[in-house]
Amino acid sequence: MATLQLLTTDFSKPMILLKPSLFVSTPLRHCPTSLPRFIPRASSSSSSPLSRRHFVSETAALSLALTVPLLGSPQPAKSEEPALSEWEKVSLPIDPGVVLLDIAFVPDDPKHGFLLGTRQTLLETKDGGQSWAPRSIPSAEDEDFNYRFNAISFKGKEGWIVGKPAILLHTSDAGDSWERIPLSSQLPGDMVYIKATGEKSAEMVTDEGAIYVTSNRGYNWRAAVQETVSATLNRTVSSGISGASYYTGTFNAVNRSPDGRYVAVSSRGNFFLTWEPGQPYWQPHNRSIARRIQNMGWRADGGLWLLVRGGGLFLSKGTGITEEFEEVPVQSRGFGILDVGYRSKDEAWAAGGSGILLRTTNGGKTWVRDKAADNIAANLYSVKFVDDNQGFVLGNDGVLLRYLG
Repeated sequence: MATLQLLTTDFSKPMILLKPSLFVSTPLRHCPTSLPRFIPRASSSSSSPLSRRHFVSETAALSLALTVPLLGSPQPAKSEEPALSEWEKVSLPIDPGVVLLDIAFVPDDPKHGFLLGTRQTLLETKDGGQSWAPRSIPSAEDEDFNYRFNAISFKGKEGWIVGKPAILLHTSDAGDSWERIPLSSQLPGDMVYIKATGEKSAEMVTDEGAIYVTSNRGYNWRAAVQETVSATLNRTVSSGISGASYYTGTFNAVNRSPDGRYVAVSSRGNFFLTWEPGQPYWQPHNRSIARRIQNMGWRADGGLWLLVRGGGLFLSKGTGITEEFEEVPVQSRGFGILDVGYRSKDEAWAAGGSGILLRTTNGGKTWVRDKAADNIAANLYSVKFVDDNQGFVLGNDGVLLRYLG
């Protein structure tokens, strides 16, 4: 087993080494406008019993003729929760208070995947996400910690999981077994993201902006940036970035593009940052929108999407990194939109508070709300598309939606 150690907190010498360690219906019918009249004939007290019975039966027949048309045929019962048009809710064997955080599938076996969440939640599926079973990792249960598994990523049969408190798990057999790689207590910030980039290789990000890469299965790590975000902003207090002076916060969200570029939102949402491979520091950017930023990410065409608190959605002008954004009208009912996921270059889905689910089929120019999702009593935090036919929406209270197409 290897133990991760930072040789120095000086990011100008960004090397992490590891040394060996022993620890490892039918409609209602109208009544007829005229009804047959039954006029009883006068009779003496010596009327026969037959005539009386005849009168009673005719009267009962009239009563029945009046009652049935008014009642009509019984209506079929209607479901209180209409089915989602293109999604289905998946039942999970977990506590209702669990927040789902990430999902990933093994590229070599698209039906085999893992689902992460709070309270040390780790679920496994082997049928494409239709059913899930709890999975335990002995090396993560040795201590009295209730881990929050934040991110998971696969490349081939090799996979990685990071969580909080600091925990790093690795598999080389598609998740059949996991080994734990101990980490140094000097690691700046909590690990919030990891990306499997190749054989024995991965890229890891902390909420303080540290980016580390490994190419030997995690035995040693190299810093890709020379300093944390706090150090960068406090060193450039005259950069003109609003809210950056004496910054001591962390990331609220971080997203990676397919080509390795990052965009992150400050914890207070007052500015955002970007980083591209080869840059020594994170680049801070002022927001051009009055409301604070909730989340940001990459469109399928290489541009940016931006969500603000209160339910606003903005798209960047053109592609690449920019500070110019245009607002797109959305029917969010006043609830915040929390994430956007692209199924293709034209189709994307946005999810948010109180079951908000929106869809665009023209690259984000217009959005239509899936009203059937309004009955979902949960906040939907994340939209993940593995490919064109496989997608999921993750929420709190153990809510998982699977894309049907």
